[in-house]
Amino acid sequence: MLSQSDKKNFDFRLNICKSTDKLQYFVNFFQSCFICHRHDNTPTAYEYILGLMTCEKNTANMERMEEEIDSAEYRRYQHFLTHSNWDHQAVLNNVQTQASEALAGQKKINKLPVGLLIDESSSVKKGIESVGVSRQYAGSVGKVDNCQVGVYASLCNHTSATLVHEKLFLPESWTEDPRRCDRAGIPKDKRKFRTKPELALEMIDECVENGVCFDWIGGDGLYGHSGALTRGLDDRGLFYVLDVHRDEMVYLEEPPIAVPEAVGNRGRKPSNPKTDRIPFRLDIYKDSLLDQHWKKVKIRKTAKGWLKLMVHTCRVWSWDGQEDKARERTLIITKTVGKKPKIKYSFSNGGVDEYEAKDYGYFQAQRYWVERTFDDTKNELGLSDYQVRKWSGWHHHHSLVFMAALFMMKERIANGINCPLLSVRDLRILMIVLLFGTPEDFEKRLEQMKIRHKNRKADIDRHYENDKKT
Repeated sequence: MLSQSDKKNFDFRLNICKSTDKLQYFVNFFQSCFICHRHDNTPTAYEYILGLMTCEKNTANMERMEEEIDSAEYRRYQHFLTHSNWDHQAVLNNVQTQASEALAGQKKINKLPVGLLIDESSSVKKGIESVGVSRQYAGSVGKVDNCQVGVYASLCNHTSATLVHEKLFLPESWTEDPRRCDRAGIPKDKRKFRTKPELALEMIDECVENGVCFDWIGGDGLYGHSGALTRGLDDRGLFYVLDVHRDEMVYLEEPPIAVPEAVGNRGRKPSNPKTDRIPFRLDIYKDSLLDQHWKKVKIRKTAKGWLKLMVHTCRVWSWDGQEDKARERTLIITKTVGKKPKIKYSFSNGGVDEYEAKDYGYFQAQRYWVERTFDDTKNELGLSDYQVRKWSGWHHHHSLVFMAALFMMKERIANGINCPLLSVRDLRILMIVLLFGTPEDFEKRLEQMKIRHKNRKADIDRHYENDKKT
């Protein structure tokens, strides 16, 4: 009779061996999205996704795919991405629906909320022909560089997350140049300049319209600082916890705002609203807080023990200098526990008493997972390794990467009980060996993974033992 440990190993081995068949079935589920003029591009989509999984970081492009996979053809892939008119938006809608269903299922089990997280990411490129390329800030290298920038949405629940939407940011140097847009194949209705927060609001609207279920919206300071985005979310009744910068100005009481009365008969009459109250910078306000103003909470388990935060929440008012009334916000300030604490500031349109400090800390801290989705898709699934220049190629490549990422998330969830430390890389390597290696290769890789997980588990357990002592 099998022991519990042997049974888990047997179940995991069986599930992994089925993953390659499940991938084919998964891609076939998207078949209607890939049919163009009665031609079914699903086999090419499947091959391309295999190529994304097979090639290593910085090599997941069509040339390397042709070298790695016998049936791969560079010209066929180039036509499939750049010239074929299959519906990438339909693929994204399908990804959103499946991701929403999968994470709703996880929510029923772990009772934790689902977040829709917004962030941008860049891909450094050479030349001036790639759609949207410009000298702009590239977060991937931490400086201004020649790059393309996309705005992305990731759906997350606890430790499960996957990218579900994207928009390519077009700088004004593109939107003001019709000929350049024509060469890149940018549709006429996409050539209006839109800021990244405006693109984010469009993505949120499209996710809502597609029936995506989420409990809050998260994002970094670029989005929390945007009055257009936060007002739009207020108007839509969507709950958010968005980061803001430390120099954001707030009022601790609602400031009276009015257009000043004219003094005398000379000069123009005042037309802009003003207030006589003085706002505070967030970092100055934070420095005034005493120990009793903070609450220590445990947020979630990590590989290095519990993530613990000191959390402060309070009611503040934010005014953009234009509206006739300041907007009430809940300010969330968190700092990590340690000698050099990291400070984060966020605004929320939720009431200060609507959620506990632990909840607000959790909402803020979950933004970590959108960064993880970027790491996994760039390092393991070729998000930035495309060899296309045109609008259609950029979106086609992204939608296929999103399909691969969704499949990986669903497989990790399915194997979570028997193999809780399974990473995207672990799963990718095992699938490659199953598809292109020998049974001996698979057993070798599986044994290497088990040893690696055993050592990681021992390190994790040590952190929790030390945590109990402190």
